[in-house]
Amino acid sequence: MEKKHTGKFEIEDVKQWSLLLLPYKFALDELKTKMNIMAEETMYMNDSNPIEHIKTRIKKVNSIQAKLERKNIAPTMRNAKDYIFDIAGMRIVCSFITDIYDIYARLSNRKDIKIIEVKDYIKSPKSNGYQSLHIIVQVPVTLSHGVEQVYAEIQLRTLAMDFWAGLEHKIYYKYDKKIPGNLERELLKAAQTAKLMDEKMMGIREEVRSLS
Repeated sequence: MEKKHTGKFEIEDVKQWSLLLLPYKFALDELKTKMNIMAEETMYMNDSNPIEHIKTRIKKVNSIQAKLERKNIAPTMRNAKDYIFDIAGMRIVCSFITDIYDIYARLSNRKDIKIIEVKDYIKSPKSNGYQSLHIIVQVPVTLSHGVEQVYAEIQLRTLAMDFWAGLEHKIYYKYDKKIPGNLERELLKAAQTAKLMDEKMMGIREEVRSLS
């Protein structure tokens, strides 16, 4: 039976949580290798790399526990594994919106990754203007005791979307998650500007392709 959460960790607790999180690190390693191979293959076939850069992260234990508590679920290791699907996170930043959907299509056709859920905040942005394509996947990770299916979240964005999201994140925490109304409106305008820029850049790329 798991110990009741007290907000403080004993040495044994730290070891157990570290062991729980290890497969998520391996899942990200697997995903990053697959994405790099995919990008290199596309580079050879189409003479263009759809990926600008990739970032990965593992949620910290206190963030996992806080998320469980927000869901009114006991912040235990078992529940973390069963109910939190973004412990392992990968952000893929692309040049163009079409690159995002191309990568998604390629992921959908793979046999070594299972897509569990998709949330398209590009076609349907959040009310604050946030845009991104979120994909929950399962990645098979081979461990000493066998193969474990590990959840991970992949976020696909353009450079413009990523710049906006990074700024919004800083403002969100600067104001303790309560952004003043005037800043919310300005952020929404900025998100709309970012969307227009993405559309304009796609148009330019298509024009260049038609001339080559």
